[in-house]
Amino acid sequence: MIKELVKGLGTTLRYMFKRPVTVQYPEVKRPVRERFRGRHELKRFANGQERCIGCALCAAACPADAILVIPAENDPQNPRSPGERYAAVYEINMLRCIFCGYCEDACPTNAIVLEHQYELSFYDRRAAIYTKEMLLVPPDKGHGDPPPILAQLNRQPSPPAKIDL
Repeated sequence: MIKELVKGLGTTLRYMFKRPVTVQYPEVKRPVRERFRGRHELKRFANGQERCIGCALCAAACPADAILVIPAENDPQNPRSPGERYAAVYEINMLRCIFCGYCEDACPTNAIVLEHQYELSFYDRRAAIYTKEMLLVPPDKGHGDPPPILAQLNRQPSPPAKIDL
């Protein structure tokens, strides 16, 4: 019993004379680890098109059922994404989200990414539902070109060839 008491006091004395680590939080933010999973973002391609093709694989992979995706057909004259569809509605209920990253892993176009922002606070339940407009990055922040297979899907079909018999 005395041995444990001395061991505990030794730990206390060891840290008593070390300088404390204090971060002045609002002004200075601590850097996070590279693998940290924070606030979600919907990414874009360099040409401004949305990466999300409305496949809803992220919603299917979410164990907390926090994601709602409602797809819509793309307008061929003014496409929003390189696929046949885009996400007309994309919502994440942050009160349900467990920040597991399964949505990020399931996305075939790397549209949803858990970034390093950790300042998430809500004053009411409605503010905890992040809509597509809140999640989507600005058009000038996009990067990468659409994959060739998605660009081919977005092209107009050529008329069928006539065969003379």
